[in-house]
Amino acid sequence: MEALEFRENVIDVDTYLKLRASVGWKRLTREQAGRALAGSLYTVGLYVAGQPVGMGRLVGDGAVICYIQDLIVHPNAQGMGVGHMLMKRLIAYVRSLTGEGTEMMLDLMCARGREEFYKEHGFIARPTEGLGPGMIRYLDKKKADPSA
Repeated sequence: MEALEFRENVIDVDTYLKLRASVGWKRLTREQAGRALAGSLYTVGLYVAGQPVGMGRLVGDGAVICYIQDLIVHPNAQGMGVGHMLMKRLIAYVRSLTGEGTEMMLDLMCARGREEFYKEHGFIARPTEGLGPGMIRYLDKKKADPSA
């Protein structure tokens, strides 16, 4: 792989949307993407020859909990260690926020079939004996909400 460059906290909307599209993720509006990036705790992009090949994004409070919200590797760069390099950066950033004598939760929701990748980085799958399953709810303004 050619010369690698990490860029922190400078991912722009176009790059974010292009990387999302490259892996087939749900489309976002430009406004959504801009707000998501602005609300991020930390972003890191990995570039090869000036071109983005992957990115990671953290959200959270920076004191008790952080979430890896996005970890995207362009299909042309998959299998080349890009995801591992980005994960190391994300984990190191959260470690840098963790106060002396405290611990921070670092959470994520991974796509089916990607569990082993995250286990290699110390994550555990839920549910466990002491932890229930993760849960999600989508709020869609286009549809009626039966629980409102």
